Amino acid sequence: MARLADYFVVVGYDLDNRVEGEGQGRILQRFPEKDWEDSPFPQGIELFCQPSGWQLVPERQPASFFVAVLTDINSERHYCACFTFWEGLDSPQLKKVDAGDADEADEEPAVVQHSKLFAPKSLVVVSRLDYTEAFRNCLGLIYTVHVDGLSTPLETVIGNLLTCVIPVAGGSQRTITLGAGDRQVIQTPINDALPVSGSSVAQLFRQLGIVNVLYLFCAALTEHKILFLSSSYQRLTDACRGLLAIMFPLKYSFTYVPILPGKLLEVLSTPTPFIIGVNSFFRSETQELLDVIIADLDGGTVTIPECVHISLLPEPLLQQTQTALSMVLDPELEFSDQAFPPQSMNPSALKIQDKEIRAVFLWLFARLFQGYRWCLHIIRIHPEPVIRFHKAAFLGQRSLTEDDFLMKVLDGMAFAGFVSERGPPYRATDLFDDLVANHVERIRQEEACPHKVMNHVKELAEQLFKNENPYPAVAMHKVQRPSETSQSTDQSRTPFPVLDDVAVQLFIDHAVAKLKSSPPVVKAELKSMVPSGPPLGDIVDRNGNVMANSARRLEVVRNCITYIFDNKMLEAKKLMPAVLRALKGRTARVCLTQELNQHVLQNRAVLDDQQFDYIVRMMNCTLQDCSHMDEHGIAATLLPLVTAFCRKLGAGITQFAYSCVQEHMVWTTMQFWEAMFYSDVQNHIKALYMETDDGNQVSNSDQQDGSSNRREISALELAAEQNRLWPTLSKEMQMERVQKEESTVFSQAIHYANRMSYLLLPLDTSKNRLLRSSGLGDVESVSNSYVTNSIAGSMAESYDTESGFEDAESSDVANSVVRFINRFVDKVCNESGVTNEHLKALHTMIPDIVQMHIETLDAVHRESKRLPPIQKPKLLRPTLLPGEELVMDGMRVHLIPDGRDEATGQMGGPPLLPAEGAIFLTTYRLIFKGTPSDALVGEQIVTRSFPIASLTKEKRISVTLTMDQFVQEGLQLRSCTFQLMKIAFDEEVASDLAESFRKHLHKLRFPQHVQGTFAFTVGQSGKLVLEPKTKDKNQSLKTLSKNLVKNAKRTISRQYVGRKKEVPATWENRSNFQSELDEDEISVSEEVDQSALTLSSTIRSSDRQTMSNVVERACCRDYQRLGLGTLSNSLTRSKNEPFRISTANRMYTVCRSYPGLLIIPQNIPDSTIHRICRCYRQNRFPVVCWRHSRTKAVLLRSAGLHAKGVVSFFKSPNAPTTVPSQADSTSLEQEKYLQAIISSMPSYSESTGRNTLSGFTSTHMNTSESSDKLRQPKIGDLMKQVLGNKEDVPGTFSRGALGQKAKVISLSQPKVSGKARNSPRGKWGSIRGSGRLSAYNPDIGTRLAGKESPQPNGGPNDPLFLRQQKAYLYIIGDKAQLKGGKQDSFQQWEVIPIEVCDVRQVKNSFKKLMKACVPSSQTTEPNMSFLRLLEDSEWMTLLHRVLQVSVLVVELLDTGSSVMVSLEDGWDVTTQVVSLVQLLSDPYYRTFDGFRLLVEKEWLSFGHRFSHRGAQTLGSQSSGFTPVFLQFLDCVHQIHLQFPMEFEFSQYYLKFLAYHYMSNRFRTFLLDSDYDRIELGVLYEEKSDRRNPQVCKSVWDYIDRLNKKAPVFYNYMYSPEDEEVLRPYTFISNLKVWDFYLEETLSDGPPYDWELRSRQESLAEETAEKADTGAPKSQRHIVWPCYDNLSKVMPDAITKLLQDLQNLEAELGQTSEKWKDTWDKIKTTQRTETKLESKPSFSSSLLMSSNLSHQRRSQGVCLQDSRVGSSIKLGLDCEASATSTPVAGRPSTSTLYSQFQSTESENRSFEGILYKRGALLKPWKPRWFVLDKTKHELRYYDSRQDKDCKGVIELSDVESVTVGTPTMGAPKNVEEKAFFDLKTSKRMYNLCAQESSNAQLWMDSIQSSLSDA
Repeated sequence: MARLADYFVVVGYDLDNRVEGEGQGRILQRFPEKDWEDSPFPQGIELFCQPSGWQLVPERQPASFFVAVLTDINSERHYCACFTFWEGLDSPQLKKVDAGDADEADEEPAVVQHSKLFAPKSLVVVSRLDYTEAFRNCLGLIYTVHVDGLSTPLETVIGNLLTCVIPVAGGSQRTITLGAGDRQVIQTPINDALPVSGSSVAQLFRQLGIVNVLYLFCAALTEHKILFLSSSYQRLTDACRGLLAIMFPLKYSFTYVPILPGKLLEVLSTPTPFIIGVNSFFRSETQELLDVIIADLDGGTVTIPECVHISLLPEPLLQQTQTALSMVLDPELEFSDQAFPPQSMNPSALKIQDKEIRAVFLWLFARLFQGYRWCLHIIRIHPEPVIRFHKAAFLGQRSLTEDDFLMKVLDGMAFAGFVSERGPPYRATDLFDDLVANHVERIRQEEACPHKVMNHVKELAEQLFKNENPYPAVAMHKVQRPSETSQSTDQSRTPFPVLDDVAVQLFIDHAVAKLKSSPPVVKAELKSMVPSGPPLGDIVDRNGNVMANSARRLEVVRNCITYIFDNKMLEAKKLMPAVLRALKGRTARVCLTQELNQHVLQNRAVLDDQQFDYIVRMMNCTLQDCSHMDEHGIAATLLPLVTAFCRKLGAGITQFAYSCVQEHMVWTTMQFWEAMFYSDVQNHIKALYMETDDGNQVSNSDQQDGSSNRREISALELAAEQNRLWPTLSKEMQMERVQKEESTVFSQAIHYANRMSYLLLPLDTSKNRLLRSSGLGDVESVSNSYVTNSIAGSMAESYDTESGFEDAESSDVANSVVRFINRFVDKVCNESGVTNEHLKALHTMIPDIVQMHIETLDAVHRESKRLPPIQKPKLLRPTLLPGEELVMDGMRVHLIPDGRDEATGQMGGPPLLPAEGAIFLTTYRLIFKGTPSDALVGEQIVTRSFPIASLTKEKRISVTLTMDQFVQEGLQLRSCTFQLMKIAFDEEVASDLAESFRKHLHKLRFPQHVQGTFAFTVGQSGKLVLEPKTKDKNQSLKTLSKNLVKNAKRTISRQYVGRKKEVPATWENRSNFQSELDEDEISVSEEVDQSALTLSSTIRSSDRQTMSNVVERACCRDYQRLGLGTLSNSLTRSKNEPFRISTANRMYTVCRSYPGLLIIPQNIPDSTIHRICRCYRQNRFPVVCWRHSRTKAVLLRSAGLHAKGVVSFFKSPNAPTTVPSQADSTSLEQEKYLQAIISSMPSYSESTGRNTLSGFTSTHMNTSESSDKLRQPKIGDLMKQVLGNKEDVPGTFSRGALGQKAKVISLSQPKVSGKARNSPRGKWGSIRGSGRLSAYNPDIGTRLAGKESPQPNGGPNDPLFLRQQKAYLYIIGDKAQLKGGKQDSFQQWEVIPIEVCDVRQVKNSFKKLMKACVPSSQTTEPNMSFLRLLEDSEWMTLLHRVLQVSVLVVELLDTGSSVMVSLEDGWDVTTQVVSLVQLLSDPYYRTFDGFRLLVEKEWLSFGHRFSHRGAQTLGSQSSGFTPVFLQFLDCVHQIHLQFPMEFEFSQYYLKFLAYHYMSNRFRTFLLDSDYDRIELGVLYEEKSDRRNPQVCKSVWDYIDRLNKKAPVFYNYMYSPEDEEVLRPYTFISNLKVWDFYLEETLSDGPPYDWELRSRQESLAEETAEKADTGAPKSQRHIVWPCYDNLSKVMPDAITKLLQDLQNLEAELGQTSEKWKDTWDKIKTTQRTETKLESKPSFSSSLLMSSNLSHQRRSQGVCLQDSRVGSSIKLGLDCEASATSTPVAGRPSTSTLYSQFQSTESENRSFEGILYKRGALLKPWKPRWFVLDKTKHELRYYDSRQDKDCKGVIELSDVESVTVGTPTMGAPKNVEEKAFFDLKTSKRMYNLCAQESSNAQLWMDSIQSSLSDA
């Protein structure tokens, strides 16, 4: 029984006391005045009566009611029901207030004086029971008695209220009356454990919605701060009550204040969690709370701050809960789309709905906590049950260890309360206990079906409703309300009277006395055993989550253990890798512990060394994957085993397994030890009570460590039984049981102190190598606990250096272990009630235990050192290049697999990685050489290496090796040769050694100066000793070059000084001054011997030598070949030569990064150059680098203009300038320069007058018609697409790169020389498709800008595009540079603005490309796939842009316009574009010599910054690696793929250059310009250093040398066509990833250092000879893609034949011929055979190209000519012997290709158009005839494209082929001899060719077919 009300209080406005201008409340009266003993009076009630503050108001407010909740110091909740009404103040009271106001007048001058003010007064009932409605009625009645002046005295009513007593629970119904004619019925809940919610939960969901409430629910459970806002106090209380109700069965144990007064708002900044309600009035003050979740009940919103992360329910629970809640709250939703929704769908009444929602949450908790009782450990039964929850096991069994929400809930205070309240096995049970134990099966079956869930929810809701309302048909309440009149009249009100406390106290005393005399009410508590429900393990097993391992894996584990104990070590060794892989799975680990258990006899199993080793290794592997929580209990089951398995080391010395498995997190985790301890204690306590019934079970319980739950009777059931019997036992029996239990716990504590010291003390206690930072805290750890037999021996010496604590005493280790064990003992003993005496005894015992164990370990450690060391694989030495030296000898490491699958065996093939071996650092490379760890692949050798110079990133990693289960430090090294090495240092490698390795590596990677690179240091030591002469010669060369450089520097400085002195000097004077100086230093004589091409003269001989080198170096041969001028003087120079070679830069004074000799227009004097170069960045002014042999258009290159230059250049090019300022004159000079270039073009000099529109067209329209037709579709189509043709604007084009409004285009037909009439110059890329020409689009306009066009069809909207005028010079400039420039419409040059890819972009793109091609780790994420990463890298897009611009330039040059590429600084993109243009336009550059010349000229001489872009020295380290040259090579590779027959060199040649461009093996790609090379004396020494053939300094010499020996670089498909211009497809879809980026050869490293290859081969042969003992040798060899060098093991047919030929010659003793000679012979014989063949059949010279089948040669172009009605077919013969007749010649090459690819199985031996005469009265018709020798038939089709055959003439039926005569209706204009007749046995065919020669060919072909048959 309990009092309905503890206190009644009257609180009023305190008129005398105002603090800081704010009103206060004060308690006017309280009853009873003395506190009750069982519930003291709560303090501060006056604050809660007016939470927003006490204020006077001018108008009377309506009475209000709410319930506040106060929590006292004992966590008891007091419900304060406040009823507030307003009373008027009389005049004396008002005066008091006015006086108070007057004091504050200076602060608030404008106080409004009201005639009448009203003050609040509150009547408060304080109770421990929550009956809101009853309190509202009672207080309302008191108010009514007062207002209406009822006859009942107020004292009586209040006395009755305070003496009313009702039952707390039990479902009784009590009628109460306060003696004023009122009656109320109060129903008590049946079970007070279940919360009473009324309809507050349903209201909460209505106000906030499902998702918001779920957020709040999860936030409350995971201990976040929650704040409710509302303008209604009662709503705040209800919302808080509702939130607490849905948390049942958990109870909220933090701050809970449903209504917080404004004065206490600082409570909100408390650090602890809370649930608080605040009036919306204070909303602004809650804004700055950063970690509080705010729920606005009036607005229906929940605001979660950014810094707060709420863990939500795990899926699928969250989804199922949401579904169930929406079915309760919004049942219409489900049927809202149905055509015939059911009639009654309204949600239940609010009170019922409230219970349904709570039922959903009850169902949710039953699912969350199912099986929790199986994870309770009972560690004491008497005198009180002590229960602990095994969290790790609970999460592990449900596979929810990763779940954030559940982890937080189980760690929370609410759950701790739940365990202590519901843990005891013998107590009263409630609805939740029943649900979680007995309905698990039902819940599991229903969870998938929402309707079944709803039925269950409704059942639960019914029970909840019944609990709250046991008697639904309640008798009516009868409570008076104040009458309307009394509420409305103000004047008649008297203030609330002062009550007579004596009268009220009498009532109370009387009631107390009566209670004392009555017999006490005994509440019969129904205690019972709490049901546990089905064990969790079964549930999970049935779901099948655990059975992830196949039975086969478990069998492997069992077999391996059997082999070990049967001493079949070889078998065990083979299985070991498989076992270690299997142990990743949980079931295999459980299986291992069970198997090992069977081999333990009487707690001991003695093994020999090897068995011990294997068992330890398996244990380590098992423990390695266990988390520190040990959720699956694996470590727990291994714990008894590690103290059982041991080996004898010597007399009386035994080493146990625990000394080798210490390196695991789990042993330093306190929670693990506690759970283990409690589990063991539970088993022993259980055994204690079981032995009375059955003595045998004791021994079992020791064995079954933790699995005891599975027995018939569980520990909890036993405890429940004992608790039931407890009251019946005598005092002595009770004491005896308590003592027995206590000593059981104590003995277990001693046992665990021993166990812990075993696992925490390291084997070598003299070195502090154990303590991991996580568990033991104080000391840093480095452990050797993985040391099994012997590593200890090999490592003993290195410990001192490795350990950070050489001086540490062993006592440090001991102390930290003792501290750890003490902490543990204190915790568990206090929790399990061990007596203080016993605890003290433990504390004194622990140091002794530890010390004793240390002594034992010392002996073990000493003995273990004597064991023979483990056999490790022998370290293999790598083969080195001549001149390459080891910097650091091999360090033993493990090569770990990275993200590439091939080598790990996952894509089939053997697992080559991980491999064990050594890493070697040489002056040139980083080399790993070793053998695979997998025993089955052991005989292979794995080599991975890369040049040190290519290292781009190095980072430290820690690696766990599968075999040894310990974490090792390692390095991840990434190279830009697309190689990645992940290495883990072996334990024998000391950490300082690894560190010095890193330092050496760094030093070698970034030398101080470029002379520190391998290319310079190679073979130095040898050279100094052996060949002093060579060195001297170099010295002299160096002095030469230094001289030259010195002169250059002097000149420059003099020029600079001069400039300072004569500031006003004009440009002219200055240039004269300059030339005088030049004369001074090196005077160049004018009479130059033209043949010699050298500067002869007055220069000193040494300088002359250098100058001649300059001449040779500057690629003058190429300039001469192109007809770009010779080095001659003005007298002998022929005036008609448009260009000349200028020596203005011979001292590198004009431009440092340009070559010494430059091509400039004939009529530009050198003095002008000095002025022009200043307009361009880096002084790189425009110079000619190539000239088109046919159109004579020239290609120029320069850097971008300086910003100032651009504006002055374009703004007013022809405006007369009044004052010729310096800038203007420069601009004019510049214009003159460009004009000089334009006028050098033949097309310009031919044109008539100024380049107007009419003049322009007339020049170009006079070419022959046929050539127009030939060129028209190509240029026309191209330009149409550039302009944006409506028909085909393919979608991929938006990814382009050039400018939008460039006025670029010439639509005219260019002039074509007569001889080219019948052949199209050029070749389109080999991609099949009907698109042909239209599929190609090197768009300049819209898309090159990278912008979408304003018009829908992609056409630009600039009318200037459409003018029919061609510019003579197109300047390709950077879009960003050319802003604001105006174009003069009559100028002869035009600017094409394009967007250039920045070098930063290239650098970043390359980084991403490397990560895509060589990922550092495996990933299954879809957005990390290779293709996705490749796309993200945008590498292909960059290639596409460069190729696109290049093809555009090729096209412009081919139409006769010159082009100047003027981008960035002129040394990156410019170089790429210029080189590609020359490669595409000029077949010479596609040969070995030509390509070398191209690279030397454009890349080396013109100063591409190789050192800077390659980050080759310390200085350029920060700039990072930017592979501009690699990008160029990739573009060449793309072109090579599309035109495989046009290049003399193979793909391997490009890869070779790409590799050595990054390797620094040769000096070729080292410095930034010729100037730098001369300064270092490198430029010409290559030629002079012929004495030392071992060391090649130039990559070109090396290639030449190799090429003579073997055809490695040669392309057998090379059969070029004359004057061939290539036009590759450039769309991303047509580009392929270069296999250079993807392939690797693990057998002997990258295949680009040939000396290594030859050495390795000779070594291999030697070993093979030794091994050959007469056993039969197999000819078969398995080829692995990532291991073998495919070109070596599977050479192509031609290489193989050439090799065989050489071998045969060697065997026959003949001097072997050079391969090239052999090849050339074969080719010439082949050609003569081809020419001798009378039939133009498919010539065998094509068949020789081995992989032709998928490459198309060139695209035949058919142009329909409507007038003649015939079709001209253009095909180019392979050997460029095109016949004069377009049709009859060799069949179109496109036909040849399609023959290989066509879908029909047909063979076209000969084909073409013939006219065939129809039947009687039918006309002659052209048909496409195909002669098929294979099928022996002649077919004819309607047209060339037609697939359906119109007729077949069987050749077997043909009788004769004769010359025919023209008949009626025959085609006109055809010679007579073109007719021939074909007579078959059935009929006569009359046929006609287009001309006689063609007819003859046809007749011959058919005749030969007949004779062949």
